Amino acid sequence: MRVFGKRRWRSVSVAGLVTVATAALLPAATGSAVAAGGGHVPARYTEQRLDWHTCDGAPSLECATMTVPRDWHRPEGGPDIGVSVSRHRAAGPAARRGVLMMAAGGPGGQGLRRPAEFAGRSPAVAAAYDIVSFNQRGLPLSAPLRCQTQEEFDAFFGDDSRDRSAGAVRGVVRRSRQLARACQERGGGLAPYVTTDQTVRDMDLFRALLGARKIAYYGPSYATMIGAYYATEFPHRVDRLVLDSPVGFAGTWQTFEEGQPLSFQRRFEQDFLPWLAARDATYHYGRTAPEAKAKWEARRLALRDHPADLGNGQRVTPNRLDFGTSQAVYNAAEGFAPLATALAALDHWDTAAPAGRGAARKVFSGYLSPEFLAEYTAVTCNDTPWSRDMDGWVRRTAAYTAKYPLVGARSLAFAATCAAWPASRAPRVHVTGKGLPTTLMLASWHDPAAHYEGALAAHRALRGSRLVTVGGGDHGQYGNGNRCVDTLVDRYLLTGAAPAKDAGCPAPGSVR
Repeated sequence: MRVFGKRRWRSVSVAGLVTVATAALLPAATGSAVAAGGGHVPARYTEQRLDWHTCDGAPSLECATMTVPRDWHRPEGGPDIGVSVSRHRAAGPAARRGVLMMAAGGPGGQGLRRPAEFAGRSPAVAAAYDIVSFNQRGLPLSAPLRCQTQEEFDAFFGDDSRDRSAGAVRGVVRRSRQLARACQERGGGLAPYVTTDQTVRDMDLFRALLGARKIAYYGPSYATMIGAYYATEFPHRVDRLVLDSPVGFAGTWQTFEEGQPLSFQRRFEQDFLPWLAARDATYHYGRTAPEAKAKWEARRLALRDHPADLGNGQRVTPNRLDFGTSQAVYNAAEGFAPLATALAALDHWDTAAPAGRGAARKVFSGYLSPEFLAEYTAVTCNDTPWSRDMDGWVRRTAAYTAKYPLVGARSLAFAATCAAWPASRAPRVHVTGKGLPTTLMLASWHDPAAHYEGALAAHRALRGSRLVTVGGGDHGQYGNGNRCVDTLVDRYLLTGAAPAKDAGCPAPGSVR
């Protein structure tokens, strides 16, 4: 299921990015500046010039398109694709210390506009670095991978993933197989090459074209895997590395995703429901966490026969309730109160006040997109091996549904897709930390998406790293209103000073 939520690094439309001005061109990088895993990189890539231009709707950013081989392991003979890149120039040129590259989470998040958001939250870092990012291969503006129509995407999860009847399970498996097949048939040959390994080679070409011998890197969620893979394949190009809310890059995607049903349920039951019960006077949802959970479950059951019409062409079905709830618990300060308001409105939908209806539309309307799901599927199915025992997945996910239903119920759809995915030729990358400077990792106890168990395994694998454990359960620690975390990260990025040993920070300010 989804690794990175919509909370802090919101997906933005980039379809309207157009040239409105032309900036000075960087000198072309030389072929020797590009490592690309030690293999020869043809001059048509290393000697290209990035035609920077101001991004429409983002005046502080410059955008360009970089040409890369579809397959970095056979760059000579295959076709090229374009990867959209962006740059926010250092605000203090005299004190500029280099390039900070960042990537988006997901897999499926878009990174093109994120340097502007990052600079707004971290002005001291923005003064010292050119902050750069990109839309990963397979995403809009970067050779998009096309797998589903909107109608096929809407039907992919169905109305109630907890339905474990034989017919319902067959429907999930059938739609998952259709998705796996459609990515190959409609993807123009791109699907096998949408991998983390290919992405980090795109990154190293970008680094070289920027004229940077080394880069600093910041990545949240899935972007921690991108950063860890880059640091493993190009350790001599890494100056500083911050991995925020790490996914389980020490193991496989299968192992990591098998831990998510528990971590989402834990966040829901141990953090959100007690918070909701403590505010019964406001939301009237039960005075204890068990009472609030029982009421939530009763509402979910009622939605099977009587979905709530949101008035925007969408309905709140049981799955929509799951989707909205699981996304809201990514961040307590931004998600808990809107979710509680929306839940209270659903309890008396016909007479709900406009504010409650508006909250419900915001919380329950959106979940992923065809573009996001295509990227997510290709990366997770290609990067590391999956069990192809479909009967085994049916049994295993039935147990998830019974014990951890919030997201465990929909796990069959993702697992069955990867079980049906063609065998991948992507190389297995083993993260060790060899040859790297001290790196900084950030994780919270009850992160629903990037569970703490996976973060600990990633920390052990990335030898020499320092893990900062943050209280609470928010997904994404830096720039989240936590002075302790922000101070540690800013100091590290600006001076290179990392904690002498693993450290801790309290949760962000109390949630009202």
